Formats: sequence, structure tokens, C-alpha cells
Amino acid sequence: MPLLLNVLYLIILLACSPVLLLRAFRAGKYREGWAEKVLGRAPLRIGDGPCLWFHAVSVGEVLLLRPIVEELARRRPGWGVVVSTTTNTGLAVARRTFPDLVTFYAPLDFSWATRQALSRVRPTVLALVELELWPNLVWSAKQAGARVAIVNGRLSHRSHRGYRRLRGPLGPTLRRLDTVAVQNDEYAERFEDLGIPRQRIRVTGSIKYDGLETDRNNPQTLALRRELGLSASDLVFVAGSTMEGEEAAALAAYRAARLRHPRLRLVIVPRHAERFEKVAAWLRQLGEPVLQRSQSYVLRSKIDPPPVILVDSMGELSAIWGLADVAFVGGSLLPGRGGQNMMEPVAFGSSVLFGRYTANFRETVEQLLARGGALQVGDAAELTEALIADLDDPETAAMRGAAGRAYVMAQYGASTRTLVELDRLVESPMLEKIA
Repeated sequence: MPLLLNVLYLIILLACSPVLLLRAFRAGKYREGWAEKVLGRAPLRIGDGPCLWFHAVSVGEVLLLRPIVEELARRRPGWGVVVSTTTNTGLAVARRTFPDLVTFYAPLDFSWATRQALSRVRPTVLALVELELWPNLVWSAKQAGARVAIVNGRLSHRSHRGYRRLRGPLGPTLRRLDTVAVQNDEYAERFEDLGIPRQRIRVTGSIKYDGLETDRNNPQTLALRRELGLSASDLVFVAGSTMEGEEAAALAAYRAARLRHPRLRLVIVPRHAERFEKVAAWLRQLGEPVLQRSQSYVLRSKIDPPPVILVDSMGELSAIWGLADVAFVGGSLLPGRGGQNMMEPVAFGSSVLFGRYTANFRETVEQLLARGGALQVGDAAELTEALIADLDDPETAAMRGAAGRAYVMAQYGASTRTLVELDRLVESPMLEKIA
């Protein structure tokens, strides 16, 4: 199996190489970390104590590890913890979030790279965040005598259908998983349907709730308010994790609402870094003054009318949600994306709006809507109506925000339950290598 996968991966890599080279040249993507990615030259771990290797694909997965890492430092100070990621933005955020930990690029799923990385890190447990099922990485971990776990496991309806079609070739990889700690019963049933024994599946809840900030006066949010030139009297509409087409809807809603509420400010946070400059240029073409986060040192008192704020940085959205009186969560207004994480603005007590395309967060959406903790809009026109209604009736908006925040507070504890499972794996007798 590893040999066949190596051949398949090489064919895919060769086919994609022109695109990768073009992106590397244009945007700097994929330029760094090739020794770690292709050769498995992960940092060499010193010491023989227990070690947890968390693999988090990108920014969102890296950030949700924070409560687990903090709890590990308190409960198991002698354990080693390392974090790998796949993307350059993910690694940048990992370095900033965990300055005291070893962070690095995960190896590509070539058997020689995964074996080398495992031999250098020597983890007791390889913990794959949310899913990240790479057959050679899992195989190499078991060959090295490590336990393999999925933490904060989630399997959307679409992903479940895709994996179901691949149950045959993926069967050996799935059987090598020692523990699958999932967010809810629905995901547990889907993993079991793929052939994972039920006794290896644990419902631990979503770690994302434990890592959520609920205090709007936290230092990072207060600093952002100052740096972005937002006063205490400003009303703030944050459109976060936006995809192409959603900035236009947010801008239209802002322009309409500002006619009635002149103190309204708009903060746009595109989902992908490669769209930052495109969105900035588009706003300027429409005649909107723009303040980019990367240029927020500019003297703001000279900008009139107040600018649209474009956040062209990674890893700050979590704190920026704390600025929002009304929050629109992107990836949800147009088909094809499945939504983005709406729990962060909900935790701050913002009045949260999102579109109808939220399949990736179906259970969360159902719970929020049932409690009146968020509002779903069908299109750009409804987004405008909802924003104006919230600003016209702040008491109703505040009640929605309070209901959502109460739901979040009731979900705490997943990190502790996940650590119980990781403790069990670390302390269990050494498993035999599985071929």
C-alpha cells in the first residue's frame, strides 16, 4: 500500500507542479519548508518522555488547540508537545500562538517523508485534528509504535459520502486508529458507518467552545479597537470569513444601514489571504475609503468619511469578532461552501447573522436557531433588512446575542474530556507495530 500511494502521490504532484510553481512565484505560497514536507526533516526531539504530536491542517485547527495545550501544560508539565501544520499561514499562527512549542510543516504523505518525520519526533501519540486522514502518516506512526487518535473529530454529510465510497482502500487506515474523539453523536454514527469499531469512538464535544473568548474587554480586542480607530460610540458591523460575492452583500447592507445610523462602521475580513488586495482594490473602485489592517498606523483623523476597515492579516478574526455589535459569518450566503465557524461571534454576545448554506455546522445552526441565538438570512436583501432591524431595535438584537452566548457557555468541557482520552492512550501498554 505505501508503494502504491507513493506512485499515486508522485503522479498528482507532477501534474500539479506547474500550478504550484506559479502560485509560489506570484504569492510566495509553497516556497518554504520543502525539507520538512518532502524529506520529513522535522525538528529532532530531545528526551524520552511522553510526547503528543498534534497535526492541525491550517489556521482554524491550530487556534482550537489552544485550550488543550494550556490544559496539558497545567496537568502534564513533563510531557512534550509539538504542532505541525500544512499551510504557511497555519505555521505562522502556530508560531505566534505557541511560541514555546516546536512547530513545523507536516510531511507530505510519501512513506519516506512520514517515516523520517516519525523517527525524528518520536511521538507517543499522533493526534490528528478534526480528520486529516493520511494513510502513510498513520501507517508510519503505527510502525513507529505510536498511538493514533483523531481529536475534535467531525465528518460532514458531504465528507461522509466521499469517505464511504473509499471505504475499501481506506479500511486499513481506519482500522489503525486507536481513538476517535468526536464532537457529537451524529459524527460518531458516521465514523462507525465507515467501519471504525464503536468502542474506539468517544463523544467528547467540540473543543472550539472551550477556546472561545467571551470577554469583549480582552486585551487583544481592546488593542484592535484602538489601532483601527474605532470609538466607544461607534456601531460596528463585522463581516468575517467572507468569500467572493459576500463582500458586495455586506457593503450593500452597510451602505443602506448607514443612512439611518451614521455612526455605523464596517469591518471586512476575507477568508483567504490571497484575496486581500483584490477586495481592497474593489472597494476603492467603488469609491469607498479603505483602511487596511496592515496600514492601520495611518493617521485616521484625516480620513473622512470614516473608511471601511479591511483586515488583511491572519489569525486576528477571533478577537475582531469582539468588536461586533452585529456580525455576519461568511461562507454561508452563496452555495458551495457550507458555512464558517459562527461560534466565536456568538460567544461574544454579538447579534449573529449567517446565510442558509451552513451544512458544515448543521447541528450548531439548529441549536442556535432553536434558542433564538442567531438569525439566518436567505440573500443579500435579507441581510440588509436584518442589519437595519438590529440597529433599529438594539434590545431585540441584545436578547439574540445573550441567547447565543448562553448556549456556548453550556458547551464547555470538551478539552478536559479529550485529555482524558489522550491520557489513556499515553498510559496504555505499548502497542505492537501494525504492518
